[in-house]
Amino acid sequence: MKLKPFHASFIITTLLVCSIAFALTINTPKELSHQDLRAPETVQVLFKTNKGNFIIQSNRSWAPLAADRFYTLVKKGFYSNIYIFRVEKDYVVQFGISDNPKESRFWDKARLKDEPVIQKHKKGMVAFARSGKNSRTTQLFVNMQNNIKLDTTMREGVHGYPPFGKVISGMDVFFLLNDQYAKRILPLQDSIYLYGNQYLTQHFPGLDKIISATIIH
Repeated sequence: MKLKPFHASFIITTLLVCSIAFALTINTPKELSHQDLRAPETVQVLFKTNKGNFIIQSNRSWAPLAADRFYTLVKKGFYSNIYIFRVEKDYVVQFGISDNPKESRFWDKARLKDEPVIQKHKKGMVAFARSGKNSRTTQLFVNMQNNIKLDTTMREGVHGYPPFGKVISGMDVFFLLNDQYAKRILPLQDSIYLYGNQYLTQHFPGLDKIISATIIH
């Protein structure tokens, strides 16, 4: 039976929509998801760098959302092959921007809601960096000394930075890192997000790198 023009156009439109939806599905990386995995109560992660290794232990009871995000990123290999772009040995060490601009853009949209600060910012404590309200994504910082002010620092009405973990081994490695650029790269982060490691390699040679990060317990 011959279909009427209306029915034919309807079927064609439906097929086009289905084709587009299918194309989007196969072109979307399955390994990327805005839904973070639920972390175990404690997780130990071994970070290998060109200056030595260190271990961070996360504690979910300290900051559940942060612990889940950290666990998810490590499971997905996010913290492998990235530069440590901020080294202030009397303050903090910071890292957590991917070499893959597409991956950076993805996680930049997956921002965590703020959590209360339960633990103190003592030497070795680890927290996510943030720029304002509900803005934590992938960047981490390690306290190089007791930074009491970070417990209550106010930014856009939000108090402090909630620690979710602590360096339990290899703290000495952080004091071996190249600190010649200190915090000079902070205002240039947009360029790292756009160009990845090549930007840092070209403009800031000698930075130390995290080679891999894997769960060991």
